[in-house]
Amino acid sequence: MRRGATLAAVALIASAPLAAQEAADPNAPLSAIDWLSQSVEQPETLAVAPRVTGTEATRGSRPTRVPPRDEAPVSGSAAPPTVTVQPLGVPAPRAVGLLAPETTGLPANLWSGSDADLLGTLLMAQDIDTLPALQELVITLAIAKADPALGDPSNLTLLRARVDILLKTGALEQALALLSAAPTEDAALFRRYFDVALLTGDENDACRALKSTPDVAPTPSARVFCLARLGDWSAAALTLNTGQALGDIDAETGALLSRFLDPELFEGEAALTPPAPVTPLAFRMFEAIGEPLTTRNLPRAFSHADLRPNVGWKAQLEAAERLARSTAISPNALVGLYSDRVPSASGGVFERAKAVISLQNALAEGDADRIGAAASDLWDQATPVGVAVPLAQHFAPALEAAEVSADHHDVLFKWLLLSDRYDTAALRPDLAATDPFLAALATGDPSGALPLKPAYPVLQEAFRADASPDLTDLAASGKPGEAILRTLATVQQGLEGDRIALREGLATLRALGLEDVARRSALQYAILP
Repeated sequence: MRRGATLAAVALIASAPLAAQEAADPNAPLSAIDWLSQSVEQPETLAVAPRVTGTEATRGSRPTRVPPRDEAPVSGSAAPPTVTVQPLGVPAPRAVGLLAPETTGLPANLWSGSDADLLGTLLMAQDIDTLPALQELVITLAIAKADPALGDPSNLTLLRARVDILLKTGALEQALALLSAAPTEDAALFRRYFDVALLTGDENDACRALKSTPDVAPTPSARVFCLARLGDWSAAALTLNTGQALGDIDAETGALLSRFLDPELFEGEAALTPPAPVTPLAFRMFEAIGEPLTTRNLPRAFSHADLRPNVGWKAQLEAAERLARSTAISPNALVGLYSDRVPSASGGVFERAKAVISLQNALAEGDADRIGAAASDLWDQATPVGVAVPLAQHFAPALEAAEVSADHHDVLFKWLLLSDRYDTAALRPDLAATDPFLAALATGDPSGALPLKPAYPVLQEAFRADASPDLTDLAASGKPGEAILRTLATVQQGLEGDRIALREGLATLRALGLEDVARRSALQYAILP
């Protein structure tokens, strides 16, 4: 039987238990990521104290609380202190993350002294359109393995915010890895996994996971989509008609689902208007019905859909550049796409692809003049569109080992300073001579260098300024993660024009043990347009 006939013939019936199961929770909190699909529904569960009986029931209880920042660490009376408790027999929340403290250099108590809700707010407030060094630090904070935060006995509140900031930056690979290490029974986290799978082309895996995860209930729309994706078209049509009859599926969503189930029934009809916001689920269905949506004006995470091999090369390159600008994909992935084919057109992204291929060929041949010319050309192509840093990371090892003509030592020095080899490059006299201030900055002590360019004086001040005592005290009091997030906000304020904030922010990064981040941020601020 044709799917269209099945859709038209299904009776509009439903049982009350199904309606009760799939009714959306009107009190559910909105996600910090407003474009997530409403794929699952589950009421928020509240942690409650164990029931007590007998004489214990007369003792009463008092709620736990999070002390304010300015509360004294010692009690001022002999009254019993308020403590946080959990029932016996319940496992302590485990640290969830991808990178251990030994790898990140961040302490295990990164979050444990601060309130989870506050940390989540600070994390989501980070500006992701900033210097690459700061972007990398935010992603590292999100995936770092550390002890749970205060007021987060389930270790889920902050975890959701960590996943959300990864989604916001477009770092779907890291988000998926973090979600894989998280509890699968949490509906909010599963919702995020579902959308990551949709954007990366793994929707069948997501639907199978949804079917086999009893602790999360799919919404009618997600149920229709997944039933169809897994081949049960009759059940999908029944669910759609049932949802529409009960008002669980609105008219706009119903029209999209109907076309998704059988687009042939709607041939010749006007195209549908995309919803606002576009969710990954809607994005996938518009693609399936032959009305694909451009990702250009959608959140950065949607660009991953354009990295799939069934998408045109130009769209792949544009998506890769967009993601590389927020350090959401690896430099090797970007260069791999640039050099995947020989550009047959001119202009824009194709010129950058040509420049990448030209530098690769010059390095392979070892011609000093050609390497220098190709490196200069790629610099001119890459810096205006914000992909110089990932390209520097990729090409730095080869450029550092190559013979480059002296006429191009200045651009070679800038390429190396934007990579993680900035410190060794600064020790090469032939390169350091092209800009002594940048060489001194790369070593962490520009105090004796002459700041000849407009961006240099504030950086010189930053590397001899005092850190913020409030933020260093905050870190020393057991709240290093909170101190770092507040410091990042200070640096960002400086990048937007506040000279004092920039000086204090960079100085505080150094005081918090983030010397590499401070130096790389300063170099990027000085070099990039």
